[in-house]
Amino acid sequence: MRGVVFDGERVRVVDDLQVRDPGPGEVLVAIAAAGLCHSDLSVVDGTIPFPVPVVLGHEGAGVVEAVGAGVTHVAPGDHVALSTLANCGTCADCDRGRPTMCRRAIGRPGRPFTRGGEPLFQFASNSAFAERTVVKAVQAVRIPKDVPLPCAALIGCGVLTGVGAVLNRARVERGDSVLVIGAGGIGLNVIQGARIAGALRIVAVDANPAKEAVARQFGATDFLTSADGVRDVLPAGVDHAFECVGRTELIRRAVDLLDRHGQAVLLGVPPATAEASFLVSAMYLDKSILGCRYGSARPQRDIALYAELYRQGRLLLDELVTRTYPVEDFAEARADAAAGRLARAVLTF
Repeated sequence: MRGVVFDGERVRVVDDLQVRDPGPGEVLVAIAAAGLCHSDLSVVDGTIPFPVPVVLGHEGAGVVEAVGAGVTHVAPGDHVALSTLANCGTCADCDRGRPTMCRRAIGRPGRPFTRGGEPLFQFASNSAFAERTVVKAVQAVRIPKDVPLPCAALIGCGVLTGVGAVLNRARVERGDSVLVIGAGGIGLNVIQGARIAGALRIVAVDANPAKEAVARQFGATDFLTSADGVRDVLPAGVDHAFECVGRTELIRRAVDLLDRHGQAVLLGVPPATAEASFLVSAMYLDKSILGCRYGSARPQRDIALYAELYRQGRLLLDELVTRTYPVEDFAEARADAAAGRLARAVLTF
């Protein structure tokens, strides 16, 4: 079968991958579509260290082909969106409804794939850039069949991360002000999460002026090409600032632009050794800096919720799917995504 493999030096689309059958508590999914997220590119450029060779991809949707023993919530033929959380479901964090903090969901890559007899790692417990993948049952969330699979694919990472950061982590309230630095795939979902939450002012900042139209379409009330103008729009600062780029100087700007009791939420991924600074004296008016893993999501609940919001027309997904590419055109999709020419490239099988 076909898939996208990174061997530590280059990325290739191969056609001789194999994946094992699902074991107990696992699901075999035929991938129909997978979004190309910046995290996939970050593995290739070394920003996110990951063992190789690895089958890339982590934002996918498809059709269940087979289930292992004990799996009852999905069945062959069901449409599913996949999450990256292979959480155990039984630890204290899972029991508290915090699966993103489950230690079994972090840093334990499996190797369900082989190529020429050599095992390959699975990225983010998912590897959606393959015609078929095996995931834990908890990662497969059934969705209505009238949700297009290229749209459903985006729920599993970009939507969960961006919208979830607003609703679950920051808990933006009606009438709040929100600053979003970076209007890419994650930033646009933060913007629409803020719109859904009822934020009064949503200020989008992106150096690319061509992104203004789509940012406003998703809910931005104001658009700036530099954070220098934020105080002109909101002189006292903002209630919530989301950094969606992953640059330390922008993290500092997010903190500096907070109003009293404001909070900065970090979503962009800088290099693993990056350090950011801030004025300690600026934090004493009840300000906060919040990390956020995967939108503090509870995927079985949240993916189903976002699919229903899409069906009601309240969550925009079609507008995120800027262009679809056959998996064979991965190099072109990667170049377009890296250049910021689209909100989300989606690979199809």
